[in-house]
Amino acid sequence: MQSTFYTAPNSHHFQLPWKSPEPNFTARKSIPQKPQNRFKTLTLTNSLSIPLGYESEEGIDHVPPVPGPGPGPRPRPEPASPGRLPVVIRRSDKVCRYFWDGSRLQLVCVDGSGSSFSFDFDDGFRKMFRLCGSAVRDFFIPKQVSENYMDYVKWKLLHRVFSSALQVLATQAMLRAIGIGYSRSLPSAAALNWVLKDGLGRLSRCIYTAGLASAFDTNLKRVRFSTSVMFSLSIGVELLTPVFPQHFLLLASIANIAKQISLASYLATNTAIRRSFAIADNLGEVSAKAQIQTVCFDNLGLLLAAVLNILLKNNQSLQAGLPFVIYPIFSAVDLFGIYQGLKHVHLQTLTKDRLEIILNIWIESGFVPSPAEVSKEEGVDFLWSKGKKNWPIRIGCLNPKDQIPKLSMMAMQYSSGEDYYFICMEIFHKGVKRTKQQGILLCLREGASIADIIMGLLQACYIRKALLVRRSWWESILRVGDALDSVLNEWHKVIDDSKRCAQRDLSLLNEQMLALGWAAKNILLSTEEQARYSFVDD
Repeated sequence: MQSTFYTAPNSHHFQLPWKSPEPNFTARKSIPQKPQNRFKTLTLTNSLSIPLGYESEEGIDHVPPVPGPGPGPRPRPEPASPGRLPVVIRRSDKVCRYFWDGSRLQLVCVDGSGSSFSFDFDDGFRKMFRLCGSAVRDFFIPKQVSENYMDYVKWKLLHRVFSSALQVLATQAMLRAIGIGYSRSLPSAAALNWVLKDGLGRLSRCIYTAGLASAFDTNLKRVRFSTSVMFSLSIGVELLTPVFPQHFLLLASIANIAKQISLASYLATNTAIRRSFAIADNLGEVSAKAQIQTVCFDNLGLLLAAVLNILLKNNQSLQAGLPFVIYPIFSAVDLFGIYQGLKHVHLQTLTKDRLEIILNIWIESGFVPSPAEVSKEEGVDFLWSKGKKNWPIRIGCLNPKDQIPKLSMMAMQYSSGEDYYFICMEIFHKGVKRTKQQGILLCLREGASIADIIMGLLQACYIRKALLVRRSWWESILRVGDALDSVLNEWHKVIDDSKRCAQRDLSLLNEQMLALGWAAKNILLSTEEQARYSFVDD
């Protein structure tokens, strides 16, 4: 570490680098002297080769500067008097401060973790425990991550340990199934295993990834958890191979297809999850630490499975039945860890559902929620929880197969070339029973910007609020299907009022979203939500 200390010709004191020259000192005439010793050896009592950061503490031994005259070379400040210096080095295991005794610079621990000549067993044990904990933390945890990262890692530990143990038990079961089968089937099984088990699995992985490419961004948590359930079920299928050894290849192929699909989802969603924790754009460090965590946690799962096998090695019947007893327990713990871990993933990217949560809270409470608050409201978002809201909002185009109210046709008729979206009502069918439900549809035009999408969705949320005030009246109008003049006037009034409110709130809303860290420069939409219409003026 190079020293930038400077010694004036008439002084043996070091020039301190944090005392930057200021035009606030009174200039004094220097007396020319023959330089005797311009540099002096600097001795440090502690290593400064790996400082992790420093902080300058204002107000400590600080002398207010005196203004200096006019332009010209700035005079150098007076050398510091012996004592503590206003710079503190904060490391992962201790806090140190620089001290100047008039002849040398010292780095002294000030957090009570410094060395002591008297031996105290309890103090030494606490210090060793603190050092070990700090070393483990530095090994597993990145330097700069969000506050919710530690909670995520805790649940990841639970998930990886039990998932790894289950995979070991499943592999043992498949090997046992091969041993149970007929010996003459082994040569053909080796050839068919590659075609069916690996070949079909990889093919299914490609088809699945291509079909759900946009869903990895718009429904990340849902896809991640649903494929984790699929992975857990695939392990259960592998555990059944000893019971049906004659169907080994079929069962193993089905399980491998589910595993390949789950692996594709895991790899596709990992980057977005890790980026949500990298608050300093240190995605590479977060990814490296995640790999270390995965390897170590998986090894713990291998150790757990090995211990279970050692305990039951003398009883083959219990060892064969062990997977069927362990599987439901370990699978439940595994899925619970994944579910809880996803709750601590706070994504800053905007999707239609995430933006709708923000806009609803804005309309009801007058503030923009943080990513953590939206994550709590969003949850994992299972498929069966979709569409339960009254007057759900959808982005897309009208489906001619559904019942289209006359108000929707009039909305298209009155759209102009200046509008980049229009809002209308729709009646769609949901569920197995195909029950009718009213909804609001936001149709986007080609060339619509991000501001237009936010504006249109904000206006749609205001329209829903107005419709819910007179919900029964609007639902009865849609059931009848007659577009009376009074209904048309009421609908146009709702449209105009909601547009006025959306235009009023848009600027402040966008400002607060950016201040809270939302990535408002882009909105991730699904394939259906990316549908656009073109305006033809004929």
